[in-house]
Amino acid sequence: MAGLWQQLLPLQQGRALLLLPFICLFYPPSSAIPWDSKASPLPLKGFEVVKGHFSRTFLRVGYHKITEIPAGACNISIQETIKSRNYLALQTQSGVSIINGNWVIDRPGIFTVVGTELTYKRPNEIRSRNGESITSPGPLSEDLHVYIIYQQPGPRVYYEYIVPLQSTTPTPEQTTPATILPLGLQPQTVSTLVAETVGPTQPGEKEHQGEVTNNDIIKEKPHPNQIPPEPSVKPQPTYTWTNSGRMECSTTCGTGRRQVLWECVEKDSQTTVPADLCDPALEPKNKGEECNMQSCPAYFDLGEWSECSRRCGPGTQHRQVICSQVTHVHANGTETSVTAAQELCGTSDRPVTKSTCQLKICSQWEIRSEWSSCSVPCGVGQRSREVVCVSNQGEVEEDEECNMNLRPDTLQNCDMGACARSWFTSLWSQRCSTECGQGNQTRTTVCLMDHVTDLPLDSCEGERPAEFKSCDSGPCKNSLEWYTGPWGQCSAECGNGTQSRSVACIFNDDGRMEVVDQFKCSSLSQPITAQPCRLKPCGVQWYVTEWSVCSRSCNTGYRVREVRCLADNISPSDRCDPTLTPESREECNKHPCVAEINPSCSDQYHNCVVVVQARLCVYPYYRSVCCASCSRSLKTYPNSFQRNHIRR
Repeated sequence: MAGLWQQLLPLQQGRALLLLPFICLFYPPSSAIPWDSKASPLPLKGFEVVKGHFSRTFLRVGYHKITEIPAGACNISIQETIKSRNYLALQTQSGVSIINGNWVIDRPGIFTVVGTELTYKRPNEIRSRNGESITSPGPLSEDLHVYIIYQQPGPRVYYEYIVPLQSTTPTPEQTTPATILPLGLQPQTVSTLVAETVGPTQPGEKEHQGEVTNNDIIKEKPHPNQIPPEPSVKPQPTYTWTNSGRMECSTTCGTGRRQVLWECVEKDSQTTVPADLCDPALEPKNKGEECNMQSCPAYFDLGEWSECSRRCGPGTQHRQVICSQVTHVHANGTETSVTAAQELCGTSDRPVTKSTCQLKICSQWEIRSEWSSCSVPCGVGQRSREVVCVSNQGEVEEDEECNMNLRPDTLQNCDMGACARSWFTSLWSQRCSTECGQGNQTRTTVCLMDHVTDLPLDSCEGERPAEFKSCDSGPCKNSLEWYTGPWGQCSAECGNGTQSRSVACIFNDDGRMEVVDQFKCSSLSQPITAQPCRLKPCGVQWYVTEWSVCSRSCNTGYRVREVRCLADNISPSDRCDPTLTPESREECNKHPCVAEINPSCSDQYHNCVVVVQARLCVYPYYRSVCCASCSRSLKTYPNSFQRNHIRR
């Protein structure tokens, strides 16, 4: 290989260009033999390695130019350094789209164009962390323009290729071969590349340059010995305004806005001159126009992953993947997107919507004790044991952390055999039910199985023991007792009523009884003489309140009351007989008004009738300022200030 370099050195540039395809085969890419192009000499004089980086934080959605690769370049490598939803795109200098052009995303593969093969790769989203890449051995037969279709912030692209140096005609002073630089240029000069944000241009338009990016390339400077030509003398020029193109569209797709640019030029040569040389009154006004009205390329809009289906152990999680497309980019930077057909995004590269997940290792159930003894000495009972949920580190956790379907039983039935059934009684009460004469003593009877279980009284065999027996407290001498009569009939034929009975104080002297005054039995507890009763439900019926205060104290006023139809449970009903509806309003105080006798007792306000209706006459202040009205009201209706109450 070293001998080959030595043979190529004396060749002139034109002959070297004929060998360029042969050189591209032997020249290794930087990924195979890396070197620092700024610190080390190039392995072949007459050729240079061009490297660059493109990175921006934010761009408008659409196509943005990264760089131009000249014809003759070989060992081309274009690589996204960070995986993203952005796409690389290629276009020839003549405007023919090669990869991902015209708002259509191509599938990865090999494209044979411009005299070489271009390999386009788009790694799988899940299995790879690499971004898109385009590589080619070259050489190119035509200039290539490299773009990025921006859809996600922070695009980063690295590109690299080798090109032959351009030649210049040597001057007579360049006679010493040792002092002549190759092609008369200074090699490996670092400069800044101006990236252009472009879209489909219209005929006659000029592309307007955008902002400076972080693209660093290796570039040549002109030889300092070149002398510019002297300017020629021109006649007095005239100046005019001319259309210099249009501003960059606010977006490369989705209908944006741009302005038409005007510049001052010399009329004959059309050379741009300062604007103050032209008549400002004749300067056309900038006019906005819509541009790039085609829809943006479709892309997969990824939703957030759902929670794992299981709190522990292997589970699954899902997310929503929608094919979206930006249809309009507004002036304030917002976008209008719609759901697009899946075919526009491509079905082969559709991101997965389901993934496996595992938050932690599941806890396990652990039995901590043996079964306890049965809860009963006979019959069917229960026994228990301790079961806890233990983490994989041996710590006791809440039961919910373990699978409840796999929890071992903590309770179990146990049969201790049949139990004997027997009658059991309490002791007889110590006191007789009467202080004198005949009375009763009592006790409680239950049916038990081996002194444990209380059974229904008909479950025991044999006759049930008596629970009452008679007792004698001795003769009654000079004793006082309350005697009660039978209950009377209920006061209401239906609904709630009351019934009463008579009580009498009886003096008992050894069987001789005499009714005496009730106060003599005051030391004894008197039996109740009235109790509530209810024979049957009344059904629905009308209920009314008390009448309100009359609206006037004289000369005929009116009063009102509420009327409701209620059921037995005091709930509203509509089943009452409407022909029996009580009146809810009637006239009152029909007598004529009498002149005031006491001149000091008069009404100071014209609306004192409201004070009477509101029952404010009970307050000294209102009795004073409405003395006459309050006096008449108190004389006519002395009980008018009592609270209304519901009555039937």
